[in-house]
Amino acid sequence: MTHNGIDIDQFILLTVYPTITLFIIGIVAKRLALSEPLKYASLASSCIVFGIIYFLAVPNGGAQGLAAVLILFGAILFLMARKYIIHPRDEEENPVQSKDETGRDETEKTSTASFSNDTSPGQ
Repeated sequence: MTHNGIDIDQFILLTVYPTITLFIIGIVAKRLALSEPLKYASLASSCIVFGIIYFLAVPNGGAQGLAAVLILFGAILFLMARKYIIHPRDEEENPVQSKDETGRDETEKTSTASFSNDTSPGQ
């Protein structure tokens, strides 16, 4: 059987380190109330850094597959950050944008629309 330079216990540790880092970044981002794009960009950066380190530092290509998966996951996280920048969620949008010209929220407009035909002040 061929040996690629690392044992199974080392390979498991190489998968645990990025996982722990991702959880720590997620917890810190939640405590600091970072925006979604910033959180995803920091997660992506850490994945790509781990992938590059694993590709360069692990001997005999022992973690090239893991490095490729981490780099691809980082690219997907960057795409998710881009999606949140282009199309932010409703609760992250500016509340001024969701008001109509009278200054009422759209929810107020829909809830009072059924009562607008009952009586009018001019009759």
